[in-house]
Amino acid sequence: MANHRIEKINNQIQRELSLIIQKRMKDARLNKTGISLTSVHTTSDLKETIVYVSVLGSETEKEETLKILNSAKGFLRSALAKVLKVYSIPALVFKPDNSIAYGMHIESILADLKKGQKPNDHSAQEDS
Repeated sequence: MANHRIEKINNQIQRELSLIIQKRMKDARLNKTGISLTSVHTTSDLKETIVYVSVLGSETEKEETLKILNSAKGFLRSALAKVLKVYSIPALVFKPDNSIAYGMHIESILADLKKGQKPNDHSAQEDS
């Protein structure tokens, strides 16, 4: 399958899933945290889509949000089936995206270096 088609499908899945999570999911626990779907990667055979999720909040809130999304896979997949124009809807796999936290960690190191200080060791709190 052409790479540009997969890219279009990825963009459409990301856009539609974001809307479905914001507008149609009724779980109140999702409204407490800021959820962002940072990227989507679909296999070339359209069997599986990995959705990277960034959650603003504590580690327990991040884990809880991923559990909620994973338990709602069936609902999300059926909602996607109503808007996507593909033969089969891929299985959804939600994974945490720690790139924002990692970027903030790098920023703090650079800020410490700019001030002439020894960078703080934040590696104990990062599992990247």
